[in-house]
Amino acid sequence: MKFITAVLLAIATLAHAQEEPLRLEFGVYPSDRATVMYRKFSPILDALRVPLESQLGRDIDIHMTIFKDYQSGIDALANGDVDFVRFGPSSYILAEKHNPDIQLLAMELRKGLKRFNGLIIARKESDISGMNDLTGKTFAFGDSNSTVGSFLAQSLMVEHNITSDSLKTHDYLGRHDLVAKAVITGTHDAGALKVSTYKKLCDPDDIIIVQAFTNVTKPWVASSSLPADVCKAITVALLTLEDQGALGELGISGFAETNPEEYELVRNGMKTAESFYPKADEENN
Repeated sequence: MKFITAVLLAIATLAHAQEEPLRLEFGVYPSDRATVMYRKFSPILDALRVPLESQLGRDIDIHMTIFKDYQSGIDALANGDVDFVRFGPSSYILAEKHNPDIQLLAMELRKGLKRFNGLIIARKESDISGMNDLTGKTFAFGDSNSTVGSFLAQSLMVEHNITSDSLKTHDYLGRHDLVAKAVITGTHDAGALKVSTYKKLCDPDDIIIVQAFTNVTKPWVASSSLPADVCKAITVALLTLEDQGALGELGISGFAETNPEEYELVRNGMKTAESFYPKADEENN
């Protein structure tokens, strides 16, 4: 009797567990204010839920976390504390170094393309018209792990023989909007940010584009522990997503299949950027 009771209890517990929604933890780093991040990502996460439920045959509950900074997000993905994320290319590459088994899901498209521009901007009154004019100026970077706001901007500087020693001062401000505001208000002569932030916050009569540089669109990445069927379902949901409102909030046109080789441009840029700090480079030799 006790055995039958135990079996029935186990069946009831299993049935109850099967009725519970599958909770997926989604993470994103703060490239903008928290309110803006929630506004941008809530629609696309809502749009993904229905096709995921259809494919997996159960209710889905997607919980969104905004990491404190880029490094927190990198650590969370590498350690499996979140199920999937939307990262910049450099954060994906850094997370992959910590955990080679993280899984690429898809990459974003901008106007149907896999590449877009980052920008070096400056106040018109700063007398900066080209990269070589940055010497002796104050410069604002984004997060130290940002693709556009740090690595590729520093790679571009190194290619023009500009290092940290060439600048008067430089600071890492964490977010693209803060970089724009720093240049606008004059706390810094120049800075690095993404095109969309420039268009949103900068007056081209006051803030000029010094140099544009190529970047690869953002990947969506899953933790190494997320089951293969869930990964596949997320990929399919992203690739077939047609909600123009949700896509528009992110400033993208859709998603495409991807692989690690797509991000070789960024890997090379990150390698070049290591020479931005010549003293550190000398210590490593």
